[in-house]
Amino acid sequence: MSPRKSVQHELTRDMIMDAARDLFAQNGYQNVSMRQIAKVLGYSHGSIYYHFKNKAELFYALVQKYFHMLDEILDAIMKQELPSKEKLQQVLLGFIEFGLTHQSHYEIMFLIKDEEVRNFINQGPIKSYEKFAQSVNSLCDSKVTIQEIWSIFLSLHGFVIQYCQHVNTYEDVKDMAKAHVKFLMRAVG
Repeated sequence: MSPRKSVQHELTRDMIMDAARDLFAQNGYQNVSMRQIAKVLGYSHGSIYYHFKNKAELFYALVQKYFHMLDEILDAIMKQELPSKEKLQQVLLGFIEFGLTHQSHYEIMFLIKDEEVRNFINQGPIKSYEKFAQSVNSLCDSKVTIQEIWSIFLSLHGFVIQYCQHVNTYEDVKDMAKAHVKFLMRAVG
């Protein structure tokens, strides 16, 4: 029998979430089990159940954490003392930077196709999108419609998806991201 792991190596929720994130992003939600996550961590699967009652709860915790991160970025930008146009530009770039800096997070947040999980996490994307839409609306000089804001969001999302698997960091496409945002800024005048 091996000795108990030392206290400094106690299994934490964050350790579990980090391992699960990578497995979910690589293999998809359906193809990951709690046993696989435990194996990657070197713990028994029972120790994971101490922190999460099931895989869906673990996945939901990940998604909540990542939408919270995205919301914090938006909140920080909105608190800056900048002219509206410059702040709007930062909001749009911030979305792209988040998606390309945290690619596995982004995939879990927006690209998981499993119906069980999508129904379970539906509120996270809606709340973040509403915050995004309100921010864009408040920063535009002219009146923008809901459809125009949705189009801006889809354009940003498409940009992130296009580069998500082809670049390592946001810095790899920073100039292209700025050009894309400049194009979108002309659309909302």
